[in-house]
Amino acid sequence: MKTKNPAQNRAEERKPDWLKIKLPQAEHYSYIKNYLSEYNLHTICESGKCPNIAECWSAKTATFMILGDSCTRNCKFCAVSHGNMKPPDEDEPFKIAEAIAKIGLWHCVLTSVTRDDLTDGGAQIWYDTITAIKKYSKNTTIEALIPDFKGSEDSLEMVIHAKPEIISHNLETVERLSPAIRYNANYRRSLQVLKYIDKAGVTSKSGIMVGLGEKENEIYAVMDDLLSVNCKIITIGQYLQPARQNHSVLKYYTPEEFFKFKKIAMEKGFKNAECGPMIRSSYHAQNHISINRKLM
Repeated sequence: MKTKNPAQNRAEERKPDWLKIKLPQAEHYSYIKNYLSEYNLHTICESGKCPNIAECWSAKTATFMILGDSCTRNCKFCAVSHGNMKPPDEDEPFKIAEAIAKIGLWHCVLTSVTRDDLTDGGAQIWYDTITAIKKYSKNTTIEALIPDFKGSEDSLEMVIHAKPEIISHNLETVERLSPAIRYNANYRRSLQVLKYIDKAGVTSKSGIMVGLGEKENEIYAVMDDLLSVNCKIITIGQYLQPARQNHSVLKYYTPEEFFKFKKIAMEKGFKNAECGPMIRSSYHAQNHISINRKLM
């Protein structure tokens, strides 16, 4: 029998009550799981061990993960496996589009593993998936939660040309911690990606996790950096260590602290700020569609 290391035991012992949730009943969303199995599709809801899976799936929203279930990067916060890359499934866009149409999703978020092994970073599959969904589910709105594509404007243009309602790219953490937490990524490059999205006339969105060792003033600096590239939608959630090999949780923020982050974000000029212990980047994503760029 495997035993947990002392550090993990201490982290679990001090996990506050507001982070201890009851597991949802499988029947609440089993019909979606059946479609995922039928089409051999992946969701970050499952791969990322999201605590909001039942709520979102019951509301007919879901986050699909394209380009496989293994990543070329090995970020210290992430539960997705890495290495062992397989060629993209060229039929995946149509499988996802058909599954979404059958489920009757009102809103979907698309994300992907990072595919640095591909010349375009997987941008062609991104384009094909978004356009296929729009063809088969004309009333389904789409948010594209993209990797950085190594900053390639050609790859970004392919996603933009597919016309998702929102394109999001997460900073994940504050600038000081980014090199240690985000493998082969760059904080300033991510800001340039968000700036490019906005300049193209698409609503941009980003998010971070807290509890990795950041300071409060660094969280506010992230807000200012995002506003400087006209990103007006932000999510801030509690980092939870998915496995022993991942970065440890160094602080659990209280609901009151998250309320403060939301208040300050809105005062600074964000049009929407989702801040809370259980918030993930795609939480309440359907509500962000209504934000009018003309007001931003």
